[in-house]
Amino acid sequence: MSALIECVPNFSEGRDPEVIRRIASRLESVEGAKLLHVDPGKATNRTVMTVAGTPEAVVEAAFRAIAEAAELIDMRHHTGEHPRMGATDVCPLVPISGISMREAADWARKLAARVGHELRIPVYAYEAAQPDPARRNLAVIRAGEYEGLERKMKDPAWTPDFGPATFNAKSGATVIGARDFLVAFNVNLNTTSTRRANAIAFDVREVGRPKRAGHPLTGKPVLDASGEPVMVPGTLKAVKAIGWFIQEYGIAQVSMNLVDLNVTPVHVAFDEVCRAAEARGVRVTGSELVGLVPLAALLDAGRHYLRKQQRSVGVSEAELIKIAVKSLGLDELGPFKPEERIIEYRLRDTGLSRLVNLSVRDFAEETASESVAPGGGSVAAAVGALGASLGTMVANLSAHKRGWDERWEEFSGWAEKGQRIKDELLRLVDEDTRAFDRVMAALGMPKSTDAEKSARSAALAAANLGALQVPWQVMQTAFGAFELIRAMAEQGNPASASDAGVGALCTRAAIRGAWLNVRTNASGVKDKAAIDQIMKDGAQMDADAARTEAEILSIVERKFG
Repeated sequence: MSALIECVPNFSEGRDPEVIRRIASRLESVEGAKLLHVDPGKATNRTVMTVAGTPEAVVEAAFRAIAEAAELIDMRHHTGEHPRMGATDVCPLVPISGISMREAADWARKLAARVGHELRIPVYAYEAAQPDPARRNLAVIRAGEYEGLERKMKDPAWTPDFGPATFNAKSGATVIGARDFLVAFNVNLNTTSTRRANAIAFDVREVGRPKRAGHPLTGKPVLDASGEPVMVPGTLKAVKAIGWFIQEYGIAQVSMNLVDLNVTPVHVAFDEVCRAAEARGVRVTGSELVGLVPLAALLDAGRHYLRKQQRSVGVSEAELIKIAVKSLGLDELGPFKPEERIIEYRLRDTGLSRLVNLSVRDFAEETASESVAPGGGSVAAAVGALGASLGTMVANLSAHKRGWDERWEEFSGWAEKGQRIKDELLRLVDEDTRAFDRVMAALGMPKSTDAEKSARSAALAAANLGALQVPWQVMQTAFGAFELIRAMAEQGNPASASDAGVGALCTRAAIRGAWLNVRTNASGVKDKAAIDQIMKDGAQMDADAARTEAEILSIVERKFG
């Protein structure tokens, strides 16, 4: 797996569209780096951009953007609601796949060294890129902001990690590091009071608020033995938060950084702010996400809110996202477009064939064309997906059947199982066609020299084995749907028994069709030892599928009386 990282630079300009455009153009000027999102804020006078790709490409793109920001932004004239200390205020690298945090930190330090040396901008390392624990926290580094930076840099304790140790009045300083995926999440309030928003932020953020003797607002701060304020922790771990007023929207917000979604997910943070706001007589009206969000965060939120309603969570990915958006109020301040805001959706390889995105008519017509692919393998996977979908449908209908309220979790569990099977079979619809394409590509390789013949032979062997393994996966995955379909035929909503029967027919067809493809493709695999077990197990599975189909249909027939 090739290494993939994300970079989320924050630039101190959110009002001039031409400046924002020019900086963004530098981020997308490097092959191998893809600009995913640009999120400007007028009140904060700050723009968050997101770029992802290979480490080499992303780091080069980030350097170019930082250089452009240094050219275009003059911090001597900058004002905004968000804390900041430089033209490029902060630039984190986030490992996505195929790369460790340590490796991402190494890339961050390389970028920081280049920015400091070539652009003459003081740079502070943070999070995983900072070896000094006392200087890892962004808020600590940024304390005093741009206005206090010149004085701060005169303190030997705050000598920059990279670049000149002298104040750069035009560009300020930049903080570069490596961190886990951070979600910037703002919760909207029905108040214009920054003081009330801050009070709610202090209630929930991990660090909490200073402890005071006597009155909680006007009392004297309590100090520890070192003379530092004693803090009363907030209710949410791994959360940083402040309150502010956004002129652009005319409301106050609790602005949070969720630094570890495994500790505090988006929906937990939202619900806790709702609770804290209500306790102070304030109402939450919605929320907004700044930048991109991992798919899992919204899927988890969708399931959470469905469970609170005692409804089945075994619905489609799109439905889970819809529930999450509505429950969190993510569309209050503007449309929330999942295809633009979810990182996995933005990183999808649009160059790949996506048969599953075709309409039923287009899929049928593509199959009926003169092309060999898509063929029986893709159709078998598609039919299997329909079988699993029918079983899932019966489970969801049963979860919501009047009088069966106490059984909703039972049927929700079955529906989740069906969704997983359906999604895997849909993936295999396209994978079968790609496997065929790999065989054709291997056949088209040159074979003039001995080296070319050897390379072609190796590629063809691998491609033929892959062409056999895909329908074998279809068989195994589709067979898993029988358990769901049998349970729905026996225990599900009686009015949907026929749907379970059709699901069994589709599942049997998928297994039988994929088995035909396994046997056909086996002829191209020279290493017979590699496929002997598959052929033996496949024959048994085909026979078991015929028997299971008959048993389920018998159950369905009995439902008819």
